[in-house]
Amino acid sequence: MNFGGIYPAHSLREATFVVVPVPYDLTSTYQPGSRRGPTAIIEASTNMELYDEELKKETYLAGIHTTLPVDIDARGPKNMVSAVRKKISKIVALNKIPVMLGGEHSITFGAVQAVQEKYPKLSVLQLDAHADLRESYQGSPYSHASVARRISEICPLVQVGIRSMSKEEGDFLPQSKVKSYSADFVAENKDWCERVCKNLKGDVFVTIDLDVFDPSIMPATGTPEPGGLFWREVVRLLKRVASSCTIRGFDIVELAPIPGNIGPDFMTAKLIYRLMGYMTK
Repeated sequence: MNFGGIYPAHSLREATFVVVPVPYDLTSTYQPGSRRGPTAIIEASTNMELYDEELKKETYLAGIHTTLPVDIDARGPKNMVSAVRKKISKIVALNKIPVMLGGEHSITFGAVQAVQEKYPKLSVLQLDAHADLRESYQGSPYSHASVARRISEICPLVQVGIRSMSKEEGDFLPQSKVKSYSADFVAENKDWCERVCKNLKGDVFVTIDLDVFDPSIMPATGTPEPGGLFWREVVRLLKRVASSCTIRGFDIVELAPIPGNIGPDFMTAKLIYRLMGYMTK
């Protein structure tokens, strides 16, 4: 099934965006289920209107191709990160924009590695409730709780929406070069978007952990944290980044579908399509 239910499906050669499902949640620690996220997102996307009412265009005409899911490597997150890196590297080599659907957040590091190989000055924008800056978690430095730490070791990282972290992460942040903006910062500063974007320029990869949203509108995630961002805040930031930087790829992770509640699935599909729209003329 192609994202958006587009028929006939765009070929890889025709596409601007290549959607890559990664149904992996081996290191999830509270509420697993994000392995079902990619299927739920794609299914929900088939019920969207393909005309974007904000942007006044049919974004899908830019070309959207959906690949088969990445094969799951159950040996551990390090192996899965490697598998994702290989897959995304092939897409980036074709000058396509990868759009990865998780799955848990650990997979993002592989995508960032792949995109940075082609764009060495890459920066990463992380929208998330959690800092994900632990050196390791449950014995693995490639856990979902360590993904931002690994990213920060290879490229500049800007975080937005943070409202949960360990003491280890709290101690690490002031000593690091990571620019981290809490959900409270967003709520308390009218110019928050402009101040965040001052730290981003040129090539950017965007990673969106859906728990960045307030659980009142996004309950379908592994660790829903109160006090999150809302739709208009998130799309305002994405629109600004898309206009001032070049987004070379993005992912949406940690959707854990709730049976009988399709709202979060549809919202996620709509967010993906809206960001694609911001990235195209």
